[in-house]
Amino acid sequence: MKKDFYEILCITKSASADEIKKAYRKKALEFHPDKNPGDAKAEENFKACAEAYEVLSDPSKKAKYDQYGHQAFDGGGGFGGGGHHMNMDDIFSQFGDIFGGGFGGGFGGNSGGQRRVKGSNLRIKVKLTLEEIANGVEKKVKVKRKIQAPGVKYKTCSTCNGQGQVLRVTNTILGRMQTSATCSSCGGAGQTIESKPNNADAYGMIMEDETVSIKIPAGVVDGMQLKVSGKGNDAPGNGIAGDLIVAIEELEHEFLKREGENLHYDLYISFPEAVLGVSKEIEAVNGKVRIKLEEGIQSGKILRLKGKGIPSLNSYGNGDLLVHINVWTPKTLNKEQRVFFENSLSDENFVPHPEKGDKSFFDKVKDMFS
Repeated sequence: MKKDFYEILCITKSASADEIKKAYRKKALEFHPDKNPGDAKAEENFKACAEAYEVLSDPSKKAKYDQYGHQAFDGGGGFGGGGHHMNMDDIFSQFGDIFGGGFGGGFGGNSGGQRRVKGSNLRIKVKLTLEEIANGVEKKVKVKRKIQAPGVKYKTCSTCNGQGQVLRVTNTILGRMQTSATCSSCGGAGQTIESKPNNADAYGMIMEDETVSIKIPAGVVDGMQLKVSGKGNDAPGNGIAGDLIVAIEELEHEFLKREGENLHYDLYISFPEAVLGVSKEIEAVNGKVRIKLEEGIQSGKILRLKGKGIPSLNSYGNGDLLVHINVWTPKTLNKEQRVFFENSLSDENFVPHPEKGDKSFFDKVKDMFS
C-alpha cells in the first residue's frame, strides 16, 4: 500500500504552502542521489518525496488527494500523482528550483552531470457522460503538439560543454562556495542548433497533430486531472517530452443526479398509483430497472437500490441509486372527482396517521448520510 503523502514529508494536513515546500526541500536533500550514490532505497525515497510534493504543492491536487486519497491520481493507463511515474530527469526538470540552483555544493540533475530538459505540458478537457463515467471509457483525442523536426542537427553547447549548467565559485567569509545555474545559451539542454529545416522554429521544433488514446477509469469525478506521460510537447535535443494533462468534465444527465458514488432519481407517481401500488420502470446509469411500489406508499419515501450507482475509484464496489418518491397532486378536477374527494374529507382512511416508520424529510436525509 502506498504511504501517505503527509507522512512522507513529515507534515500535517494543515501545513501551509511554505511549510510543504520547506519539508520537501529538507527530505529531497536528505535522499538526494548525489548524497547517496548507488543507494536504490534512497532513490526510491527521493522519488516518493517528489510525488508527494507534486500533489500537495498544488491546491487543486491537494484538495482531491484529501478527499479521495491516492486513487484520485492512480487511475491507470499511465496516470499518476508524479514521482514513482517519473524518472530522475522528470523530477529535476520540474522541481530543480527547490534546490536553489545548486544548493549545498552543486547537486546536479543526475549523477552523470547533464540535466535533460523537459518539454512543456499540454492541457485538454474531456467531456464525459454519466454512463461513460460509470463504465470507464477509452477516448481518442487529437492533440496539436511540438515535435522535433526531421533532419534537425544539434551540436554540443560551447558555453557549458554539454552539461546544461554553468558553475560559479564565490569567495565568502565562510570559504569558497560553488553554485550552479542553467546555461543561458542552451537553456539547460546542453546542445544548440547546428542546422534545421526551414519549417522548424528556433529550437528545431514543428507542430504536428497526433491522435492520443486515453483510457479513463470508471468513477472519475468532475474536475479531476489525469496525466498521460510523454504526450506533451517534445524538448529540443536529447530532452524528454512533457505530459498531456486531461481535465475531466462531467456532463449533466437528463434524469439522474450524482452525489459522490450515489445517484438520485426523482420518481413522480399519480395519487391513484400511490394508493393502489404500482410497478414502475425507471432510468438507471446502465439501462432501465423495474421497481414495485407498495400500496399506500408515501410521498417523500426513498427507495435504495444497492449497487446501482457509480463505481468507487478505490475499488470498494458501487454506490447506490436512491429513488425519491413524489406523489403528484392533481391541480384540476372534474365535477365527479371533486365530489369524491369532498366526501372523503371526513373519511377515516384519508385522515393522516403517520406511523413510526414514516419518517420526516429531515430524518430521511440524516439516515442517508449516517
